[in-house]
Amino acid sequence: MDIYIKNMVCNRCKLNVAGIMEKAGYPDAEIKLGKVSVKDEIPDDTLRSIDKQLNSVGFEIIGDAKTILIEEIKKLTIEYVYDLITETNENFSEFLVSRLNRDYGYLSKLFSSVEGTTIEKHLINLKIERVKEMLVYNQETLSEIAYKMGYSSVAHLSGQFRKITGFTPSYFKKLGEEKRKSIDEV
Repeated sequence: MDIYIKNMVCNRCKLNVAGIMEKAGYPDAEIKLGKVSVKDEIPDDTLRSIDKQLNSVGFEIIGDAKTILIEEIKKLTIEYVYDLITETNENFSEFLVSRLNRDYGYLSKLFSSVEGTTIEKHLINLKIERVKEMLVYNQETLSEIAYKMGYSSVAHLSGQFRKITGFTPSYFKKLGEEKRKSIDEV
């Protein structure tokens, strides 16, 4: 049985959900971002209890196909930004289409109608949050960061960074961590 969960965006989220599943009697549940898999069906009363516990920590069980697809787009966007940009030759739209086996136009319209923003803007916001993280915690140059994040140039990265944050990357680095958002706030 698969349970799809909204707002799971990081490893800490997975640990929270794992703890809830263990308390509910499912210590061997397979936990992935946005999804929990168990071998057997979960009784309705237990599922309601799990849902209540998930809600108390900011998660939500989702059941309709469109919401599940939106959460999958978000999960894949995080995976692309944090793990795959420099490892794949695919641009982001090709990446989504290949993983979801859906037309990009459909995915884009669905995402925009539900989230109130485009997939592209969501991707850019995640990339900028990742750049903020790299500026604050890493010793890489802006040129290295631009390359790792798939920007064509430092100027392109700097322009997009300034447009989103209102700061230049170098000024932001001086400000430090206080201006960063948690990934689940993006």
